[in-house]
Amino acid sequence: MDIGITVGDDLDRLAASSDRFDFCELGLGEPTLVPEDADPDRVADALCGRDLCVHLPYSQRLASYAPEINDAIVAYQRRLLDGAGDLGASKAVLHATSADRDDVEFREVAADQLRRVADAGRDAGVEVVVENVGHQHEGLQLSVLAEIAEDADVPICFDVGHAYMEGGNKAIQRFLRRHGDRVSHLHCHDVRRRGDTHLPVGAGEVDYGHVETHLPEFDGTVALEVFTDDETLLLDSAERVASRLGAEF
Repeated sequence: MDIGITVGDDLDRLAASSDRFDFCELGLGEPTLVPEDADPDRVADALCGRDLCVHLPYSQRLASYAPEINDAIVAYQRRLLDGAGDLGASKAVLHATSADRDDVEFREVAADQLRRVADAGRDAGVEVVVENVGHQHEGLQLSVLAEIAEDADVPICFDVGHAYMEGGNKAIQRFLRRHGDRVSHLHCHDVRRRGDTHLPVGAGEVDYGHVETHLPEFDGTVALEVFTDDETLLLDSAERVASRLGAEF
């Protein structure tokens, strides 16, 4: 199991992050960090030997009702994934969003879009992992995410805090019990129900015991998505997650 840190699209933050992390997860896409404009040497220097994962654009919808727009979405993600592959990325996180998450028939379109983007990732040598964002207006619910990920045969990035925001600790437990074998990547942070998110692990209400119980031999990647540059808090969060998953940090 590898433990890393998210750094947004900030190459300076990437360079300043602790070398104790195995990898960094870097945000790619317009308007800030376009792969074609990213200097591979600068990225490599900032990584300083660590591995690279990327996060595809946060606000880009996965599926729309217009076939022409869906084709354009896939083409855009393909361009970003080709760029990520050129930078040496091993994984790319994709938000599971849709034009209408409550339209049951439309879920087939979302699954097909996911399949197409994942295929583009394979062509680029990058594993696409689809992330739960069901707490957001356009985010697919956890149950739907599991369904389309299985249909498209795509691994999941399970965001523990997002799952808590969607359905509390019971949602975390239920999803991991049923679908933990599809999880390849974790986003770990803490949350309070009043709306505070991306807190250091241990500062909120998430029960990481459910992660420990249902991912006892997890051998994927774990990215801390804690919104702070305080290295002490980040390293403490990493140690807390590692201890839950039976790993050393």
